[in-house]
Amino acid sequence: MAAGFAQWGNDLYTGRRSYDIVGHRRIFYIASSILVLISAVLLIKPGLNPGIEFRGGSEFVVSGIEGDRDQQLAIDTVKSVASDASPEVTNLGSDSLRIQVGELTDKEVNEVGDALQAAFDVTEDEITTQFVGPTWGQDVSRKAITGILVFLVFVTVVMTIYFRNWRMALAALIALFHDLIITVGLYAGIGWEVTPATVIGFLTILGYSIYDTVVVFDKVRENTADTLDQSRFTYAEKANLAVNQTLVRSINTSVVALLPVSAILFVGAFVLGAGTLRDIALALFVGMLIGAYSSIFLATPLEVTLREREPRIKAHTAKVLAARAGADAGEGAERVALVHAAGQLRPGTHLGQAAQPKRRKPSR
Repeated sequence: MAAGFAQWGNDLYTGRRSYDIVGHRRIFYIASSILVLISAVLLIKPGLNPGIEFRGGSEFVVSGIEGDRDQQLAIDTVKSVASDASPEVTNLGSDSLRIQVGELTDKEVNEVGDALQAAFDVTEDEITTQFVGPTWGQDVSRKAITGILVFLVFVTVVMTIYFRNWRMALAALIALFHDLIITVGLYAGIGWEVTPATVIGFLTILGYSIYDTVVVFDKVRENTADTLDQSRFTYAEKANLAVNQTLVRSINTSVVALLPVSAILFVGAFVLGAGTLRDIALALFVGMLIGAYSSIFLATPLEVTLREREPRIKAHTAKVLAARAGADAGEGAERVALVHAAGQLRPGTHLGQAAQPKRRKPSR
């Protein structure tokens, strides 16, 4: 199996086998547009579920619970003190519960702590209370958005300088927005809380996505450097060869990266319960998967679409296609002539003889 995969990769690199990814870019544009649209709808409704670090409020952690961790009991206990509260309860580890509610007064915080202690039969030391003010949450939100925007601007500037081509930078930036919107939209659809760890995950996947895109674009630049100096292949065909040549590398990198992230996600979500590991692992898993897709099926096709609008590339493409069509027409005409000549042959003769005029018998 490994030998077959290696042979497949070698065939892709040499061009003996090729997938017309750039030529079918409309299909990938439609697929990406549908995913982005669904994500945008999910961001509107139900919308993101910001963690307590962003919205502010009070958090109680009950540790050392013996037996069943009854989440409904925790909800009822909090509401017995603050009837207007809408507590969110999640399991932590194997013997703990985390209860998050909106902002409470100092008196209500103490009463809720005492009520939880009595409800779950734990000691006072096993009840941990934390309060996050709304001002601090707004500050975290503002810094998270600022961090993402600064990252995107920095990436745009660096890629424009590195490739000396703003079209590659624009295509990479569109692919980054595509990855970010889909990842955030999935978070909104699942309903998991967005925490500072989640924001770190978002920034990490953007870095991974741009890295993968840069590798593909580097090969595209290498393959298309002499496009205008030859007349056998169009710019799109040379760019498509670059995508095929980096396809195996993208698959290998993605698999190697996703395996440990999958393990972290499983442990964080199903073994330890909700927590930092789960928050960051989901963002990494989805982002890496979507980033691998966009670097292959979206970034390069977008770059080709932008480059084909250039007059020089457009004229060169038309020239190559016209020459190719003329050659095909010439071969077709020659084939028709040969078939026609073959139909006039007598048994035992060949095409060379058929081209000679028939000799007339001398008249007497």
